[in-house]
Amino acid sequence: MPQETDKKEEGRYFRAPVFAVAPMIDWTDRHCRFLHRQLSARALLYTEMIVADAIIHGPRERLLSYSPAEHPVALQLGGSDAGKLAEAVRIAADYGYDEINLNVGCPSDRVQSGTFGACLMRDAGHVADLVTAMKKVSTVPVTVKCRIGVDEQEPAEVLPDFLARMIGAGADAIWIHARKAWLQGLSPKENREIPPLDYDLVYRMKRENPNVFLGINGGIADLEQAVGHLAVMDGVMLGRAAYQNAGLLAGVDELVTGPSPAGAAASDVDWLALRDTMMAYADEVIASGGRLHHVTRHMVGLFQGFAGARRFRQILSAEATRPGAGVEVIAAAFAAVDIDGGAKRLAG
Repeated sequence: MPQETDKKEEGRYFRAPVFAVAPMIDWTDRHCRFLHRQLSARALLYTEMIVADAIIHGPRERLLSYSPAEHPVALQLGGSDAGKLAEAVRIAADYGYDEINLNVGCPSDRVQSGTFGACLMRDAGHVADLVTAMKKVSTVPVTVKCRIGVDEQEPAEVLPDFLARMIGAGADAIWIHARKAWLQGLSPKENREIPPLDYDLVYRMKRENPNVFLGINGGIADLEQAVGHLAVMDGVMLGRAAYQNAGLLAGVDELVTGPSPAGAAASDVDWLALRDTMMAYADEVIASGGRLHHVTRHMVGLFQGFAGARRFRQILSAEATRPGAGVEVIAAAFAAVDIDGGAKRLAG
């Protein structure tokens, strides 16, 4: 569990600054989060979005269980029915998540067909009702992750009202993806890249709500940019950059506790200890019926900037997917990397 000093006060949200790894469907599963926790003790980790109906009617243990090592970890829910979301929150309480987050930002067709995710930006009053229902049954902070608007909405007009309604409903924190979402005509990938970023608007929201935890997400590529955002915002959230170059997470703890030179990071990692931890973890996954690839697919981006990184990726991509592949594949992949030389180059 997160340390008491990491929170503002009991029952409230984490004390700023907070660095978070964004919830990403098909990516931030329990194995990904376990890896990320080995690189940062303080980063706030998020599950993939899990639909409330799936928790109520589906395989709860598979959907909600995770390693205790992952704390602090937040559960992101998708849905638009207050009763179902409240029931999902009640069920999830037994699993001990540190935060429950409502997805009001995903633009995928599947989410749109269920009238949740970014669609909810069109009805702030309804979202406020959802937050109220979740808050009534939750024993941990309830938060919202949203966009600055959707489709033809004017963000400078809709976002202040949206935030006011979330705050009024008792949301403990709001994470804002600083792009509009276009629900028709753009794919989810295009919605992460094409709509222009409006950091200034998000900054303005923070200035106008100084006593509310507001975090920023969208287009943040590295820790240097994260430090810049934290000069204004309470939290910063990285998505694909943190996944595709997971080594940068090694600089997060110093960033959060300060002082934090932006590039401090992978040169300080005990890579051999990480190898051994991930081998032991993968062994447990395999013994419980999983496959090596379930773990190693999240490790492919570990060694950016190191000699041998390409070979590392090749070994994991080709060998870990073979039937019966064991943890010796991880050992072989690490052996292909010039760890000492790469660490010195990053440090110098």
